This record gives sequence, C-alpha cells and structure tokens, in this order.
Amino acid sequence: MARNIPEIPTASMADIAFMLLIFFLVATTMDVDSGLARTLPPMPDEEQEQDDRIRERNIFTVRVDAQDRLLVEGQIADIRNLRDLAKEFIANPYDEAHLPEKEYQTIDFFGEVYIPRMAVISLQNHRGTSYGMYIQVQNELTGAYNELRDEISREQFGQRFDQLNIDQQAAVRSYYPMRISEAEPRQTGGR
Repeated sequence: MARNIPEIPTASMADIAFMLLIFFLVATTMDVDSGLARTLPPMPDEEQEQDDRIRERNIFTVRVDAQDRLLVEGQIADIRNLRDLAKEFIANPYDEAHLPEKEYQTIDFFGEVYIPRMAVISLQNHRGTSYGMYIQVQNELTGAYNELRDEISREQFGQRFDQLNIDQQAAVRSYYPMRISEAEPRQTGGR
C-alpha cells in the first residue's frame, strides 16, 4: 500500500509575497540626488549700482566643443591642466595684471586680506559635448576651489576645510567664493 505524501498548502503564498513586496517598497530609501550641487547667488538689490559689470580680466573662459576639445582663455588645453589653470586664476597669487583685480577685504578669522574681488569662471559647452567630458570639466573646476579652500584652511586653522566648524567654513567660502557661470550650450562649432 502506497502512502500519500501530504501537500504543502500554497494558498497564502501569493499573499505573503505581496506583503513582502509592500514591506520592501516602503522600507527602502532611494537616493535620487544626482547632478551637481550648486547654490545660486542672491538676486542683486535694485539699488545696486550698474558699475558692477565684470571686467574682461576677471573672467576665466572655459569652452568645450562638440568633439570634447577644451579651450581655456581661447587656447587649446588639456583637461589635466585645467585645475591648475583655474587655481592660478582664482587666487591670482602674484597680483598679475591679466588675472582678477584684487582688493582689501575684512573677513572673519582672517582680518584684512588682499584677495581677488570678482573672479568668475565662465563655462560654455556645445550641445554635442559628451556628458563624461562635461562632468570632468565640472570636477576640475570644483576641485580647484576645493584645493584652494583646503590650502587656506590648513594655513589659517591647521585643518582641512571639511573639518572646520560652520563659521570657519563660511569665512573660507568668503575668501574663495565659488563663482562658476554656466552659459547656455551652443549649437555652433562641430557636429
């Protein structure tokens, strides 16, 4: 006589699978933060003088064409040199006439310092620029600011920028404010 093997009840399996699916959907967090962190500058006061137009020497132009070629200040450049070129422009360490104008400013923790008044990096990409090249350029420009901030933080406070307290970080940001102006992509100059 053969014995019957009892079956496993599967009627509630679909319900259990559905409950697990709901649980994981509710309990899982999805990071959707992608892109570049940028803070827009505040709107200028209506009373602000029109004399705030930026002079040519205060603008560092960076262009990327449809073939991912990099032009810095009108000259073909290599992405590996972009960070150093940007750092020299932003800091203007020797107060050179072709680099941003400098003036004395009073900054918390630093006192009166002689720093560039309005160093702006102007970035323009062609519509055909690859996303990889766009991100590389952004990384190098942001890296230039980060390295300068780290250098001045170590010099003034003996710590990296990310180790400073909020007030010290604000002072360092005042010393080297990140000013990257991104122009509308163009369709000229390539494919």
